[in-house]
Amino acid sequence: MIPANRTVLILLAAGRSRRFGDSDKLEQEFLHQPLAFHVVTALEDMPFLARFAITSGTKLDFARRGYTVIANESVEGDLSSSLRLGVAAARDLDADAVVIALADMPRVTAGHLYNLLDAADGPNAVVASSDGVQPRPPAVFGADQFSALLALEGDSGARDMVLGGKHVVAPANELLDVDTPEDLDYLRALVRPIRAVERRSD
Repeated sequence: MIPANRTVLILLAAGRSRRFGDSDKLEQEFLHQPLAFHVVTALEDMPFLARFAITSGTKLDFARRGYTVIANESVEGDLSSSLRLGVAAARDLDADAVVIALADMPRVTAGHLYNLLDAADGPNAVVASSDGVQPRPPAVFGADQFSALLALEGDSGARDMVLGGKHVVAPANELLDVDTPEDLDYLRALVRPIRAVERRSD
């Protein structure tokens, strides 16, 4: 187990949203708040050593939610460049591990992140989430993996590292990410039956 208070949370919020169209998907309304702030809210009580939000062009104010904001001004602007920025900042704090989370995954829970940290067995740890089919973020990387993360390039990010690590299964609907308007429509449709039941019980 790696404790949360020795772990840095790196929230990746610098995606170019090419598949979403002209608007910033992270600012889209979902259940009365911006899409990106759902994971922020879900994880706000976890006692992380620090929280970094890697951003590019969004108008959302992550600093007001307790994050140190790091702007990704890389020419490449790819996933790996955001990872490198966050991991470098975590290494400067002598963190035991990082948790990599995505701002476009609004249903991730603190309970699941604690499960990931519980499964991390030391500085060599690589522990990713899984829907039972394939691994995906969020993921934990121990400090001995920082050099490998800092050497990553391109949009594949840490995919190969994650494939070779441990995988902790969570319900598929908790690991939904929003890449397209259709994904957001599907996400909104998931909560409509719950809201209908709430209205009938009033």
